Amino acid sequence: MSNRNKATLVPKLRFPQYRGDGQWTVEVLSEVAEFVNEKISLEKIELDNYVSTENILPDYSGVTRASKLPTTGSATRFRPNDTLVSNIRPYLKKVWFSNKDGGASNDVIVIRAKHKLLTQYLPFLLKNDSFIDYVMTGAKGVKMPRGDIDSMKKYPTFFPAPSEQQKIADCLSSLDELISAQARKVDALRTHKKGLMQQLFPREGETQPRLRFPEFRDAGKWEKMTLGKAANFYNGRAYKQEELLEAGKYKVLRVGNFFTNNNWYHSNLELDETKYCEDGDLLYAWSASFGPRVWRGEKTIYHYRIWKVVEQSGIDKQFLFIVLEHETERMKAKTTNGLGIMHITKGAIESWESTFPGIAEQKKIAERLMNLDGAISTGTRKIELLTGHKKGLMQQLFPSFDDIKI
Repeated sequence: MSNRNKATLVPKLRFPQYRGDGQWTVEVLSEVAEFVNEKISLEKIELDNYVSTENILPDYSGVTRASKLPTTGSATRFRPNDTLVSNIRPYLKKVWFSNKDGGASNDVIVIRAKHKLLTQYLPFLLKNDSFIDYVMTGAKGVKMPRGDIDSMKKYPTFFPAPSEQQKIADCLSSLDELISAQARKVDALRTHKKGLMQQLFPREGETQPRLRFPEFRDAGKWEKMTLGKAANFYNGRAYKQEELLEAGKYKVLRVGNFFTNNNWYHSNLELDETKYCEDGDLLYAWSASFGPRVWRGEKTIYHYRIWKVVEQSGIDKQFLFIVLEHETERMKAKTTNGLGIMHITKGAIESWESTFPGIAEQKKIAERLMNLDGAISTGTRKIELLTGHKKGLMQQLFPSFDDIKI
């Protein structure tokens, strides 16, 4: 290794007690870790101890319980302190540090640290962007890229002395624990909200909920009405491709733009006011990721796969959003795995029948559920911040391998 290459083996960020300890060591991964290939019969594996690419969670350490075992084949035996890596779509960073014995599917690689690597250090090395980028460079396939194991074995692995490895592992493990704890809180809030909605809304065919706020317990039955009576649903505008501009007076909101600020089209057309949405307007995406949304942004033209929903007198807008959310989930539940509906017609949604209490009770229910939504959003942002902090920290705590030659 040249002096130029050796200079790359120091991270940008180092704990104070190790700043004078010199260069890190570099060796190919197969020299310091074993790619386990011990097979075990599926009959000897309990469901709780089976790990496939589907039930390794991305971003933070953890696995969910497998839904079922395969009916044929075998699994790769893993043991406590092994590192399991999903080999399907490596960029998802599905890496799990095992705490038990079990069996892994053929799409999961089991890697066991050897003499120079600490077992706790290895999973963070394999979650590092440098390793992921390296694997993706040699991955095969477009929609479902798969890493090349022979190439992985040649990955130039860099590591410091054991005590510094332990310090790095402890630091990143504590962040993983914070992220996991926060994720559990958010999941608990979502479960609580779902259960509360089931209590606060009448069951199908009924006109009173099982749970009411004290001041509304004698308020009588909820009123049955179609959604078309509760609100007006306005169609978005269908555009020809040549009408969609790279720049213009108005943005054109498509369903995908609910999830990303990238790839906006524009328009200079002046349309009827019903074709625009403004900050705070209630919208409904009726294709693909269908459901209600609240638009937050400037005056924008909404695409034809979106409806604008304007509440009638006596209907609270926030409560209407919750009703649309509730009814959408109810309709999904009637389909196989919630996936059967890919789009909804305007006539169909206007004919959906729901029940509504008086305006004061609507506002009270909306306030309680919106407060829960706010707590869920705050918790989700904390996860995003912690995950971003961890990513930046990992970029600082590990050297770059770009100039390393083995």
